[in-house]
Amino acid sequence: MLMAWLSEPKKIEESPEPKRVRTEGLWIKCDSCRATIWKKDLEANLMVCTDCGFHFRVDALTRMGMLADDGRWETFDTGLRSTDALRFVDERSYQERLEKAERVTGLKDAVICGSLKLNGRRVMACVMEYRFIGGSMGVVVGEKITRSIERAIKEKVPVIIVSASGGARMMEGALSLMQMAKISSALTKLGEAKLPYISILSDPTTGGVTASFAMLGDLNIGEPQALIGFAGPRVIEQTIRQKLPKGFQRSEFLLDHGMLDAVIPRGEMKQFVSRALDFFCDPVE
Repeated sequence: MLMAWLSEPKKIEESPEPKRVRTEGLWIKCDSCRATIWKKDLEANLMVCTDCGFHFRVDALTRMGMLADDGRWETFDTGLRSTDALRFVDERSYQERLEKAERVTGLKDAVICGSLKLNGRRVMACVMEYRFIGGSMGVVVGEKITRSIERAIKEKVPVIIVSASGGARMMEGALSLMQMAKISSALTKLGEAKLPYISILSDPTTGGVTASFAMLGDLNIGEPQALIGFAGPRVIEQTIRQKLPKGFQRSEFLLDHGMLDAVIPRGEMKQFVSRALDFFCDPVE
């Protein structure tokens, strides 16, 4: 009996599986100072680093919510979608790029246009989405912004455009370049109607967008350290055969050289724009 008891293998109870705390995506490392930031703290600070003030890029929907009272706005022209008129193909077809951009962003093109109230004042706002093929300006972007300006003229309200773009959309060729003149012409009519246009330039704002409507505001405002320019630094250095100064094409450099009217941190932007509109327009009723 004793031997039988000794020969029986002992049953080893399996310890419960250790609990794992999932932290993936809860922390974000700052691209500037490399500090690790709790994601909720970063979002509460409008996606600005709590250590060094670095401004992270934000998507168009988030940006609209930052400008709009109670985060609410009415969107227009949401059904417009780019077509592949030139049957453009490089590494992939333009149609494939459009489909992927739609899946990633949930948008049909690189700009959101709508009507919102900013500190009680109604404005027309257009906010570009950099994640949609680099925020590039194609026919749909040009059409939506132009329609918004025309709607603002009809309803006698100011226009705000937040740019975040790599420039004209090369997959649409000359059709894209035509949007520069189209939007600029609409802004001329807005000026003739004595209605203000405030341009906010975020990181990055380059190419044909900078060369047209982004720099045509009655007030041109840059976010801190935003990359703003036409051609890239490498192209410029190769052209002029000189080394560019430190901070070249950043918003602070442009402010010092008279190309911007102000550089305003994101947390102060709404109040700054509101005060500017109070100066340009009649008091809010």
